Amino acid sequence: MLKKINLVLLTLAFLSLSSCEDDFLETKPTDAISSADALATANNMALIIDGLHRGLYSQSQTILPGGDTSRAGEHFWVPMGDNIAGTLIHSANANNLGWRSTAQWVDHTQETSLTNEILWYHRYNIIASANAIINKATDGSLTMDAKLKEIIGQAYTYRAYAYLSLVQHYGRGYLIGDPATDPGVPILFASEAPFESAPRSTVQQVYDQAMDDIDEAISYFGEATPRPTGNAADKAELNIDVAYGIKARIALNSGQWRMAADAAKLARANYPLMDEADWKSGFNTTLLPEVIWGSHVISTETTFFRSYFYLMCNTFNGSQNRNNPKIADRRLVDAIPDTDYRKDVFLPEAPNTNTSASNGQGGFANDPNYTDIDAWNAAVSDIKSTYGITSRHNLHPYMHVKMLQKNPGTIDPDDIIYMRSSEMYLIEAEAEAMLDNITAAQNALRPLGEARDSAYDVTVYNSKALLMDHIKFQRGVELWGEGFGYTDKIRWDEGIDHAANGGSGASAILYQDGFFQERPSVNDAWIFKIPQREIDANPNIGPGDQN
Repeated sequence: MLKKINLVLLTLAFLSLSSCEDDFLETKPTDAISSADALATANNMALIIDGLHRGLYSQSQTILPGGDTSRAGEHFWVPMGDNIAGTLIHSANANNLGWRSTAQWVDHTQETSLTNEILWYHRYNIIASANAIINKATDGSLTMDAKLKEIIGQAYTYRAYAYLSLVQHYGRGYLIGDPATDPGVPILFASEAPFESAPRSTVQQVYDQAMDDIDEAISYFGEATPRPTGNAADKAELNIDVAYGIKARIALNSGQWRMAADAAKLARANYPLMDEADWKSGFNTTLLPEVIWGSHVISTETTFFRSYFYLMCNTFNGSQNRNNPKIADRRLVDAIPDTDYRKDVFLPEAPNTNTSASNGQGGFANDPNYTDIDAWNAAVSDIKSTYGITSRHNLHPYMHVKMLQKNPGTIDPDDIIYMRSSEMYLIEAEAEAMLDNITAAQNALRPLGEARDSAYDVTVYNSKALLMDHIKFQRGVELWGEGFGYTDKIRWDEGIDHAANGGSGASAILYQDGFFQERPSVNDAWIFKIPQREIDANPNIGPGDQN
């Protein structure tokens, strides 16, 4: 399979598992530490887990042979879900890191693209590291105490997370195909030589493995040392709440509705909904009370112009945002009630200061929202001063200020949030609606809706159809920019049409193939291509296995 996989250590030393083209998991020591030493104790294994935490947001060349500086883990993968789905919209023709190509549906449809290669290798690097821990920690040679159980729980959770990510991107959606026969991805358990590469398992088998892994994780976490609290870095550690959240995602996307609802309730139990001040504070720290899991990005390992906030935060001082402020779908924003404070993080009447804006309405003379230059200049000044946007940044109607830097106008790093309790309320509501449990779905939505909208009345959504439409709307507003657009559209079998219902605000010329895509059930372009390097290296996967 891979030419090389690394067990990532906190010190950024690696346990390199090297091989020839065909069989790659042949364990060798490095100049830093041997694999035997790294797996000798629970404390040493904890360094590997810490490396996996760090690897979620590191530039890929620090983790993977053949990695590239332009992909920095979840900095890219999280917003990619909304970039592909067209919910995070580019306002101008600015390219960097393949970010425009991703929106145009060029990136994931090419077997040689960096996105396809690095996502595949990153997830299998997680799996190889998890395998090494699981295989050693459960072989009976170590004392099975609470610390070791915590390490094993984290390893199983990481493996479940990686398999779910792989099958959601490189396999057909579970609910829109035939999971028993649709090809998924290879399932691997080995961590040392001799090792044989594997063919693609079915989508069903991969989902089953992810579910088995997460159930094992939950079992180990039940008797494990608890996750520490109080510091931003603590929520990088995986615990039983994260495991229940992953279980809820696996179940939701495979149609196991009862399981999804029950797991979501357990995942969110210890994470109260944010108030208005927290919700508008920028989504830049894992210390927010709703955050179940996220990466605390330390300043010594910032990715600068490779970060999540660089790619989509309108205050980040980089060319991607100065020239190309990211906007939200105006159809979504216009539908948000005025009584819902989440509407405030979208600016429909922001002046269009970019004369190169893709909608052709840049500059005062072409801005349809303003006829008075003084009012136009005053609006520009007010927005920039309020949010710390520099004089070099452009503005655009429907730009967002949901994600804001702690230090706006800089290139300072900020945290990446992966899981919040709001998502769990929405998973529970969707699952109950799909079970035709109208009252239960309403009850799941009520706390979230009432927390955000002073006039919220869930009782008007009194049928499955009305509830599902409303749940889709709530996910679109609440989770905007947090990366769920791609998997949501696949689960709901919805395509992309930026021209429908008055238009999203995206430019057909800029978006090209990303402007319109048929729904996933009739359009395999939604499935990521298997990396050509994988097909070349793995004797069990040939050209005929390509998506």
